Amino acid sequence: MIHRRPLLAVAFMAPALATYLAIIVYPLVQGLVLSATDSKIGNAGDFVGTANYVTMASDSGVIRALGVTVAYAVVVVIAQNGIGLVLARALFMRPRVRQLGSTIILVPTLMSAVMAAFVWNSLLAPDGAVNSLLKSLGLGTLTHVWLGDPSTALWAIALVNIWMFSGYSAAIFLAGYMNLPTELLDASSMDGAAGWRRFVSVEWPLLAPATTVSVTLSLLGSLKVFELPFVMTNGGPAGSTTTLTMLIFQKIFGGQGSFAYGTTIAVLLLVVVVLFAGVTQSLLRRREERI
Repeated sequence: MIHRRPLLAVAFMAPALATYLAIIVYPLVQGLVLSATDSKIGNAGDFVGTANYVTMASDSGVIRALGVTVAYAVVVVIAQNGIGLVLARALFMRPRVRQLGSTIILVPTLMSAVMAAFVWNSLLAPDGAVNSLLKSLGLGTLTHVWLGDPSTALWAIALVNIWMFSGYSAAIFLAGYMNLPTELLDASSMDGAAGWRRFVSVEWPLLAPATTVSVTLSLLGSLKVFELPFVMTNGGPAGSTTTLTMLIFQKIFGGQGSFAYGTTIAVLLLVVVVLFAGVTQSLLRRREERI
């Protein structure tokens, strides 16, 4: 019986392992192989080695898309988690409205990104609700072509992302709040810690696990954003909202139909995601261990 246990373990692991190899490992290997060719639509292509990577390293479009992606992710992660944390604390401190409030803040999360993009396209249009509201408040000078100006288009899209998923981050932080030791919170209150002081000294350190989860998920989502810029601006104006995922789409399904080069950019995106997620996870896990 003892000798059969390893075989039994392998038998249980085999379906999951086979699925992982077929869905994750095989496409990854195929992508790496494809990125080493000059394949295009209707053409299997020839092996070109690292030529695509050399071209990508000096491609201004790729470099700009990388900068747009990173800037977008930084803004979204900071704002989404900051707002989520504020909402979570407000709900935690108000038990009577906690259940209803938790439901309300999650409503935007339930919308599809495409639907949210169409709704906000209408709101942010030159004659949309946002500019109309500013005019009605006597702030007509602040009206703007939000999605038509390269200096504001990316941040307008980031606003939609933050609006959609701040409630999701709030739910994660609220779960962390609900797991805080009651006796520790009571002791801090008895010692005179309240408001900002209690948050900084007691609540924030104990929310480290929730912070790790929320920051990591928001980082991964923002680095891979596609639907919002695709629907709202199609990467414009003047490429100001062209993220790496948008650029991959354009290279593969655009006029060039370059499967190989698009896959090469996809490999870059994979490296960026793994690098940022790995560093973030490492820093946040170390913080958890110190606490």
